[in-house]
Amino acid sequence: MSSTPLASVLFVCVHNAGRSQMAAGFLTHLAGDRIEVRSAGSIPADQVNPAAVEAMKEVGVDISDQQPKVLTTEAVQASDYVITMGCGDACPIFPGKKYLDWALEDPAGKGVESVRPIRDEIKTRIEELIAEIDATQEA
Repeated sequence: MSSTPLASVLFVCVHNAGRSQMAAGFLTHLAGDRIEVRSAGSIPADQVNPAAVEAMKEVGVDISDQQPKVLTTEAVQASDYVITMGCGDACPIFPGKKYLDWALEDPAGKGVESVRPIRDEIKTRIEELIAEIDATQEA
């Protein structure tokens, strides 16, 4: 197995505190070092949403050590896939990248009960993304 990642994925949402952090956590957990994972926000929050941290902990994924990061042009340029989750026009567009927009409910201000369905939807999409990346490598 080569040590070079198959692909690089950047998850972007406004605050980089909920959806993008959960997505990055799942992708890291499920793909290991096969896929390089980044996340960022156009207006990063001060901390990761505690309800998102709790919801992820319930399924064995620890994102408690993560910090919201500001979206940079360099992060977009270094990524093969750019997956936006409601960041609107703040996301820079570069040719040659695969852009996906995941319409997911924003977990901000919600309790863990309301975050669980969002978490589960993100996990399903991450599993599909991993299958897509694996398929492009085999083609």
